[in-house]
Amino acid sequence: MNRRDWVKVAGMSAPMVLTSFKSADAPVIIGHGEFRYRLDKQWSKADHKKFPIKNCHEMIQAADGRLFLLTDEGRNNILVYDTDGALVDSWTLKMGNAHGLTYHVNDGKESLWITDTGGRIVQTDLQGRVLRTLARKGKDVPSSPTETAIGPDGSIYVIDGYGSQYIYKYSAAGEYVKRFGGKSTQPVNQSTFMQAHGVALDARGPEPLLVCTARIKNEFKWFDLDGNFVRSVYLPGAFMSRPVIQGKELYSGVCFGFKKNDYRMWQGEGFVLVLDENDRVVSAPGADAPEYEGDALKPLMKNGDHFHNVHDVCVDKEGDLYACQWNSGRVPPYKLERV
Repeated sequence: MNRRDWVKVAGMSAPMVLTSFKSADAPVIIGHGEFRYRLDKQWSKADHKKFPIKNCHEMIQAADGRLFLLTDEGRNNILVYDTDGALVDSWTLKMGNAHGLTYHVNDGKESLWITDTGGRIVQTDLQGRVLRTLARKGKDVPSSPTETAIGPDGSIYVIDGYGSQYIYKYSAAGEYVKRFGGKSTQPVNQSTFMQAHGVALDARGPEPLLVCTARIKNEFKWFDLDGNFVRSVYLPGAFMSRPVIQGKELYSGVCFGFKKNDYRMWQGEGFVLVLDENDRVVSAPGADAPEYEGDALKPLMKNGDHFHNVHDVCVDKEGDLYACQWNSGRVPPYKLERV
């Protein structure tokens, strides 16, 4: 019997253990269906007095398995962990508003694209050496970028999530090509955003697409690589962060949410989303089980006190998750071990 099979069997009696003994050491299992996880809030073994965290913005896993966490603490923008939570490296670009972290491999060479909402957009190697800075020439530039995505041909897409709400496309050489999107509160205008927070390349279909976050609209939106709108999915109650594609699924951290009988945006109501290849929510760790009426998703609601404001989720090679949180008491990432 392997580890996950054992946990599945043990998990059947977990509610009885929690009810009967109320043990603080009893495992906490969250999530739904095939995407259930054992929550570990003590995963990080780093001394965060020496390596302080302000906000955990985003995390990626490199080819060798190391996990790179981006923080907006200027003394250590990058903290590098192994999957057991040991801190193995750290470095900084002295960014006080570091926000977006994108992992890219080109001809076997790994790099990171890092955005600072103050305006900097840089590419680094895994040791923190700056390889290039994306020039922002003229008036028509992202003023407060939150994320990047790299296309199959090397094109660079920058989402101006705290600025104009446009997505800016640059060539692989860094030359401005065009922009698309923009801000609108009107639901009929499907190609526009309210807080275009994250962007990622979605290569699950016959043609690669860009999937983008319209946080305030509770939507993910898909565009072709020229910026033409393709489709969207509405997830009421999920004020989500960036989309993360792993295998057939799309994952995302939900930073804000609804409260019971109060369908406004509230801090402290975060959880995690897992969507299948048909854009349906199949699990919501930290929230009530997703329910549909036909194709319409009922409003998602936080369940329990597992998270506050989940800003990102990283999926490792084993299918385990790491939840990064914003404005949540400077906590390090939590690990969600799939069971």
